Amino acid sequence: MDAGQPKVGADSVVERLRLWVLGVLVLGLIGTVTELVLLEHYEQVLQFVPLVLIVLGVVVLVWHAVSKDTASLRALQIVMGLFVLAGFAGMAAHFNGSAEYQLELNPDMSNWELLEKILHAKAPPLLAPGMMMQMGLLGLAYAFTDIRYRRSK
Repeated sequence: MDAGQPKVGADSVVERLRLWVLGVLVLGLIGTVTELVLLEHYEQVLQFVPLVLIVLGVVVLVWHAVSKDTASLRALQIVMGLFVLAGFAGMAAHFNGSAEYQLELNPDMSNWELLEKILHAKAPPLLAPGMMMQMGLLGLAYAFTDIRYRRSK
């Protein structure tokens, strides 16, 4: 056997790990969409972005589970990349929303005080959109550990 090729046992371990990653991703999608709906995270147009992406992510995951073709895999990679971008955009939106609110309360605060208030704010929570990044990275890990990528190396 060539030293560069994975052993059969290694393939089964990777597949088992991929299923765990997929399970964690699905749990994250279900938990996040539930929390966003309960928090009524749909009052403004931008707040629909994570909800729409989660629905799109579920649709693409189901499509990929059924067809397991290259098109569904590519779509999964694109949607998960959008999750990561949405996480960064969400953090920026939460930062700006919190800054506006804090400046309404006290327009004379220094930049350092403002940053401190934003970092400690409970609404909107600055790091909450990081969950979108985590799910996107899990989805990308799942997609890029597909057997087609492992065999091409």
